[in-house]
Amino acid sequence: MTKIKTHLSLAVAISGLAATPAMAQDTWEGMDTNSVRGEVQQRYDAALAATQDPAYISANDPRYIWASEAKAQCGIALGYLKSRTRDEVSLSKCRMAYDRMMDVPRPRPVIAATPPPAPVCNRELPGLIFFEFDSATPGPDAAEIVSYVTENAGPCNWSSFQVVGHTDRSGSNAYNLELSQRRADAVANLMTSRGIPQSALDTTASGEESPRVPTADGVRELQNRRVEILVNN
Repeated sequence: MTKIKTHLSLAVAISGLAATPAMAQDTWEGMDTNSVRGEVQQRYDAALAATQDPAYISANDPRYIWASEAKAQCGIALGYLKSRTRDEVSLSKCRMAYDRMMDVPRPRPVIAATPPPAPVCNRELPGLIFFEFDSATPGPDAAEIVSYVTENAGPCNWSSFQVVGHTDRSGSNAYNLELSQRRADAVANLMTSRGIPQSALDTTASGEESPRVPTADGVRELQNRRVEILVNN
């Protein structure tokens, strides 16, 4: 129980983290965009591997939380870099979360055989999938995220899910409502293809009404183009 409370507190702190002047400083200043993309890709790959590493998943410290945040923020930064845009907020958060992930000491290897680690039952937000602009095709990490949810549904006693589609504020309200529904349906289809019953899923279209990052009307924002998988019970 203590470990779960600690992880939830860290998750809340991370979600509200803003880049400070020190964090916003471009430590890759002078590097071209392709080189920066390589640095970010290396951190994303390391964070992705860490979120699948039993040593991180079962560790009694925040390494799994930081690895998850590094994967999310570096993925967002990569999305911007694809269009040759250096988004300093996601870049600084990518570096910060990756450094925190690497700063946590790894446990000593256990020689004796140990039972498999208990599932990580994060009820607050087990799945978060981002989308390209004006697209209802889930991003490249969607399969891994959906696999995490479906594989842990049984061990975590998750029997019902809400799949909520969102858009950024670029486009009309009516179009964005329809687009967010298509995004929610696409993720729900992924879940059913991996064994979750259709009856266990409730898809909801939120359109542009609940942004993850508040913006002015008409602004494109990668973090707002998403589907959230929530546990109902």
